[in-house]
Amino acid sequence: MKSPIINIAKKACPAVISVIVSKDLPKVEDFYSFPYGGKEYIMPMMEKGGKPQTESTEIGGGSGFIISPDGYVLTSNHVVADLSAAYTVIISPEQKLPATVLSRNPIHDIAILKIEGKRFPYIALADSDRIEIGQDVVAIGNPLGEFTDTLSRGIVSGLSRYISAMGGVGGQMQNLRGLIQTDAAINPGNSGGPLIDMRGYAIGINTAMVMGAQNIGFAIPINYAKKDLAEVRKYGKIVVPFLGVKYVIISKDMAKVNKLPVMEGALVVREALGEPPVVKGSAADKAGIKEYDIILECNNEKITTQNPLADILAKCKIGQETHFKVLRDGREVILMATLSEKE
Repeated sequence: MKSPIINIAKKACPAVISVIVSKDLPKVEDFYSFPYGGKEYIMPMMEKGGKPQTESTEIGGGSGFIISPDGYVLTSNHVVADLSAAYTVIISPEQKLPATVLSRNPIHDIAILKIEGKRFPYIALADSDRIEIGQDVVAIGNPLGEFTDTLSRGIVSGLSRYISAMGGVGGQMQNLRGLIQTDAAINPGNSGGPLIDMRGYAIGINTAMVMGAQNIGFAIPINYAKKDLAEVRKYGKIVVPFLGVKYVIISKDMAKVNKLPVMEGALVVREALGEPPVVKGSAADKAGIKEYDIILECNNEKITTQNPLADILAKCKIGQETHFKVLRDGREVILMATLSEKE
């Protein structure tokens, strides 16, 4: 009896693609040895004289998967986080297409790309709210950027997981929540590939693994991407509610070190030598939010390190009247703001 994984591979693998990240960088003519501190360093030698020449250079990549015959592609935000880079999708060795990044959602680590064409192979999307612990899954991707269409089988090991992950441009730290945990192998380069159920439907987007551990990988639930996809198809972009404040999320350690009156919330504060933390004319400005206010709640949801203000605002709608409980000079006040669209 044939394994059901064979049918899944035939159905899903043609729609799993590689995303190549390229930038125009100075052309390197040669290399030379540079001794320093008792060690030898190999340094690039650039062309001398005239205008420096550049060449398109591959600087990274990841996986993704086509989700419609007209060329919509899902991947991880940290795969395409560089705004100055160009992106190419490799469907097969014979088919490489330029990709346009339509949206980036750093909160959920999701990005939507578009390639031009018709009748692409694609993977249908499941309902990730119906996932059960213990069900069989298959992760597909291109680990290490060279082993294309690699499948690994496992189960759903846990749901609603919270992790802090490092990735994207500059290796920024991201807090990701609501994740699917799986013991299917997820390796570098697998990011952005699909986590598939036994029907061949995508239930998640592979996003992270735990370094130094075996069989602990995570995927973004596919339902998170469905909302972004609906907005992109309707508006051409993700419509994000905009409050207009700069803030830091208060942790217990931060509260103790700075002798803050509360252990949770969002402290409205400017960046060092930066602009005022409340954008003039924004919803926050009109509501009366001020520097050094501590926003405790948004729409009756407590703001914590695991439920930050950005996540709560992402659930709000443009034009929605939003309630904030704010601690100011030792007193709690309720402020109302009507959220606008982020430009």
